[in-house]
Amino acid sequence: MAGGWARDGAIQDQIDDTINDAVGAARSRLPKGASAEWCDECGEPVPEKRRAALPGVRTCVACQSARDAAVRHSSINRRGSKDSQLR
Repeated sequence: MAGGWARDGAIQDQIDDTINDAVGAARSRLPKGASAEWCDECGEPVPEKRRAALPGVRTCVACQSARDAAVRHSSINRRGSKDSQLR
């Protein structure tokens, strides 16, 4: 059920688009290509099991953990606030 001037299913379309954007962003961050034997950031060896589990890896576990902690996600409010829709 849609509200206001929105068509039926519009809210679900917004939810689906948000999920698809997040999945696309996550996939774009996956490593590609051959794995490195040595970490690109600190020079420590990349464990063989890590290279086998994740092809294309370029960093050791410690450096990747630091990178993952620094990732910022953008949040787009596709629906906007009710106040902005009433103006």
